[in-house]
Amino acid sequence: MTLEVVLITGMSGSGKSVALHALEDAGYYCVDNLPPELLLPFVALEQQSSAERVAIAVDVRSATSLPLVPAQLRELRREKVNVRPLFLDSTTDTLVRRFSETRRRHPLSSTPATPQDGQRALVDAIELERELLGDLRDQAHVIDTSVIRPSQLQAYVKTLLSAPASQLTLVFQSFAFKRGIPVDADFVFDVRMLPNPHYEPGLRDLTGRDEPVRAFLRQHADVERMSNRIATFLDEWLEPLARDHRSYVTVAIGCTGGQHRSVYLVEQLAAWFGQRWTALKRHRELDA
Repeated sequence: MTLEVVLITGMSGSGKSVALHALEDAGYYCVDNLPPELLLPFVALEQQSSAERVAIAVDVRSATSLPLVPAQLRELRREKVNVRPLFLDSTTDTLVRRFSETRRRHPLSSTPATPQDGQRALVDAIELERELLGDLRDQAHVIDTSVIRPSQLQAYVKTLLSAPASQLTLVFQSFAFKRGIPVDADFVFDVRMLPNPHYEPGLRDLTGRDEPVRAFLRQHADVERMSNRIATFLDEWLEPLARDHRSYVTVAIGCTGGQHRSVYLVEQLAAWFGQRWTALKRHRELDA
């Protein structure tokens, strides 16, 4: 059986340990902070032991050898190893807040002379880390953890890795613009100009998954036209993306509150494209 290797990388404070625990619960053999120099020998050892699923976390603590990893991933794929890279990301403001709340030092931070120096040093360290991890981010599926809870992240990781690795997987995500655009989105569509069920008293507390809201939106031609335009765009570009060996494509659809219009369209599009591709649904503001 082909060995599956999940490589988890990402920004410090973005939730790599949470993702690794989720994979451990799902039956993966997990290794944290493996030095990149040991990646190929470790995978070879696991192949000899007939292992089936391995998760490896690599981060900026191995900064000097991180440039080795992209070539190593290509080598593993040439050897027919099923490699699935995940990159966890968050906005800089979110990362600063998390480090401040936990009072942990960033791995690339120097010792500050004053609190003001410490704040500047933390932001500088985060930006340096983004630069060092840029090549790994480009090769991975990105998960934005800025505004999601650990339980959501665990569910997202398990759902992503349950999808077949041999074909392109579409991730349709609804979100609220008032809480920020997801940094993991490959395509972003703004549907705030569509009729808003929020202003209908009987629909305000429902969501785009509820039939009364769906019926309200179906009666508006603009909603159908928007859905068709998004579908037409994706129809044109999914095949070229698949030929480019993309494993995941995230399509984010946003409205004001992430409860009605964006949820409805994600449900519609995921059902439509799920007939031809692996299509996953994610509702950032609704998922528990």
